[in-house]
Amino acid sequence: MTGTGRLPSRLVKLRPAPFGSDPAGARLERILRSPNWANGAFANPVGARDVPSGGLIKSLPANLRKEARLSRKPARPVPIHPTTLTDLAVPPASGLRLTWMGHSSVLAEIGGRRVLFDPVWGERCSPFTFVGPRRIHPTPVPLASLTGLDVVVISHDHYDHLDMPTITALLRTGVVFAVPLGVGSHLEHWGVPPERLRELDWNESTDVAGLTLTATPARHFCGRGLRGRQQTLWASWAVTDGTHRIYHSGDTGYFPGFADIGAQHGPFDATMIQIGAYSEFWPDIHMTPAEGIRAHLDLSGGEPAGTMMPIHWGTFNLAQHPWAEPGEGTVAAAREAGAKIATPRVGAPFEPADPQPDDWWWREVAVRPAGGWPAEPTATVGSQEAAAGAAAGAAAGAAAGEDEREGGYEVARPK
Repeated sequence: MTGTGRLPSRLVKLRPAPFGSDPAGARLERILRSPNWANGAFANPVGARDVPSGGLIKSLPANLRKEARLSRKPARPVPIHPTTLTDLAVPPASGLRLTWMGHSSVLAEIGGRRVLFDPVWGERCSPFTFVGPRRIHPTPVPLASLTGLDVVVISHDHYDHLDMPTITALLRTGVVFAVPLGVGSHLEHWGVPPERLRELDWNESTDVAGLTLTATPARHFCGRGLRGRQQTLWASWAVTDGTHRIYHSGDTGYFPGFADIGAQHGPFDATMIQIGAYSEFWPDIHMTPAEGIRAHLDLSGGEPAGTMMPIHWGTFNLAQHPWAEPGEGTVAAAREAGAKIATPRVGAPFEPADPQPDDWWWREVAVRPAGGWPAEPTATVGSQEAAAGAAAGAAAGAAAGEDEREGGYEVARPK
């Protein structure tokens, strides 16, 4: 079909299974009717450049030097919470509990139900087992140990958010999958029955096990292989049991729409916000820590409310910033804004209603900066400049209409 960016049939047959499948039939017809589809692709709520700027190429020699690469991975094993499953066996006293499983994978227990966001249990976020960004730390628990899941929520189809081996393992559990429009084509290709899919356009909702899940806008893009991009939608998600409300950003650049999402679906008891893998070379599609805190405030009506947990960092090396910088920058931005945050260790369950400790655990294992760690976390100049530039770009748009870790990883578990 003209304008859909589909591959010739012979190339489709040769495409590896992890690449997924292009939307077709009734699904494609629904995509073409979407109000978010224009000129042969899904469109962002605010204009966004999804191709790195030319300056990236010029920066590569300096960023590939050994001294520049050292800070982009931890110097020692990442600490993993040792009693995740034991902790999860006790219901949350408040009725809401979050467990960061690394990167953007989060188990949310809400109203007696279990929601698993963007589960990636694979060794690499790649279609191949031998190349691609490799996991820096292990998952805190085996995937099969997460029993009683009610719904798996996917934000978009990039490999660090949608992992075929993880999906096929979850397929055996009978869980329902909530995905943005078009992403269901990948899951069906991997064996997920249509009746277990809830496929939503932006601002559409579905009810699963007493929960209401709404796909909300995000500023990003999609793509899994050698095909036209923007053929599947990307989304953030709002989930409520009628008492508690939570928000998962997926991947997104900053844009003014966070305020609208908060007004329509908040106030949120907790937000899970992407604050890693940002760069001055792709400022429109990933937020810096400062932008992440700004988004959290927007979602809260402009005032600090609820608890923000930073996600999309610490697990895969996907950008040129130091490994510990997202954690440091989030703490610094939150303190400046007076926002409540949680920075749990991987696999540590916490209840957003509880007071959250200052646990800057990444300092235990990160490459120590020249001159040592400051007494209080600070945002880097680069992050602040990138945040200001991206925010200005988003506002203007609204107005206008691998560095791989050598060897394997070890597990640092507290005694």
